[in-house]
Amino acid sequence: MENSGGEGKIFVASVSPQVRASIAATYGVSELKAGWMIDQLLGGPSGLASGGIHRNGFTWIVDTNALREACLVLGADEVANSISSSFLNTPPESIPAPKKPILTSACPGWICYAEKTHPHVLPHLSRLKSPQALTGILLKTILSQRLHIRPDQIWHLAVMPCFDKKLEASREELTDVYWRPSSLQEPTAPVRDVDCVITARELLMLADTRGVSFPSLPQAPICTPSFPDPILDPFLFPQHLPGLHPQKLQRRNQEPAAGPSGGYLYHVLQTQLAKSPGGKINTIRGRNADVVEYTITRPLAHQNRSHYVSDPQQQRQPLNEAPLTLENESKHNDKEEEEILFRAARYYGFRNIQNLVRKLKPPRPRRLPGALTITPKPAPRSSNAVKTTNSATASNINEYSYIEVMACPGGCTNGGGQIKVDDVGLGERQGKGEGVDVTDKGPMTQKEWLEKVDEAYFSMSSSDSASSVSGSEEDGKGDIDMDSEADVETMDEEEEVVNGIDI
Repeated sequence: MENSGGEGKIFVASVSPQVRASIAATYGVSELKAGWMIDQLLGGPSGLASGGIHRNGFTWIVDTNALREACLVLGADEVANSISSSFLNTPPESIPAPKKPILTSACPGWICYAEKTHPHVLPHLSRLKSPQALTGILLKTILSQRLHIRPDQIWHLAVMPCFDKKLEASREELTDVYWRPSSLQEPTAPVRDVDCVITARELLMLADTRGVSFPSLPQAPICTPSFPDPILDPFLFPQHLPGLHPQKLQRRNQEPAAGPSGGYLYHVLQTQLAKSPGGKINTIRGRNADVVEYTITRPLAHQNRSHYVSDPQQQRQPLNEAPLTLENESKHNDKEEEEILFRAARYYGFRNIQNLVRKLKPPRPRRLPGALTITPKPAPRSSNAVKTTNSATASNINEYSYIEVMACPGGCTNGGGQIKVDDVGLGERQGKGEGVDVTDKGPMTQKEWLEKVDEAYFSMSSSDSASSVSGSEEDGKGDIDMDSEADVETMDEEEEVVNGIDI
């Protein structure tokens, strides 16, 4: 991480909430404090800056939740436009819309598997980049433009829960060749949007090799300079807003119903439910806990009404308002006839993904002359009445509009680079710090450990969120909605103005 070639570099980092949850479970602290400890390691005076030849630290450390919010809004728009048979009003020569069902594209392990072994599913993949990729593009484009430096003078480190994120960072399309202005096109080597990816385990190894006791790091926020773009500064660093303590503006994770993988499916369901007056969410568990099917239904009494609210301002609810309890949301009468407005599903783990791709495989054409090819029946229109029961499932995978796919069983908190139950000793060897608990609590299975990590991941949606997301009524600041569509649109517009690209 030291400077090379006699030229200065700016060091920036992005940290995922799953990594903070893994660190929090290891040291017995909240996810909020774990994030502060990571910030202290990367950018604090007692962290990496205290060692090395050049004593470099990271100038800006970004929470990837900021760009995840953009992904959620854009992902819901992608699904809505797919349903309405249009894609962001783009002309035919632009990138085509994905086929139904739309499959998430944020998991690099799943994407590599699909590209190498099942090319027939590629037309179904979402066209959106992952939060890691969007963060890299945003940081390098804005910083290079505002500070008038070359992209290769910005070194971006991503701290992620998955080893496959390293493969994602090395993809050819995630370089400056695809976004730098045409006036600056030079025959130089491509510069990656993300220069290096390390995992939670490698983060602790980095601290150990630098002689830094991770649990002894201060559990307090660090002071960071203002981001050079005044519009994006409060979006990326809400603690820079004047008049509020930094702890009151930390981004929170989502409700447990959203799952540990970013909440893509949750936000799509919430958006579609807001467009369906009288609708409710039904959940059906598949063959295991990592396969869940969701439907939005409503009684036939609403069949003659519009499926969408007339006021576009009411078509999307912020994620931190009106939380949905997806699991066992509806307790309906088996005899009640309802219309299905929307179908979605969740598939985690490669064993379940293999079943999914088999269902998406097109029928093999008959080779005999004159033989008929049997094709699945098209999905019924939402106006068709169905009798909803707890055992009802979609007979055709093409009836689904959206499927959240993640390679790791249990979701992203169980990523391959996360701290496992057998790795907890690494934290114990680094000693103890104030407010840190690394004592031996007896034998624990990996499943029990994952439950502990999930509990830390969702801690920001409960106790911490009450004091960290909203300002108190006494100070007159009120609630601050960090998930609003307006924030995302502002960030998107700023990126287009500066670089002429659409994220």
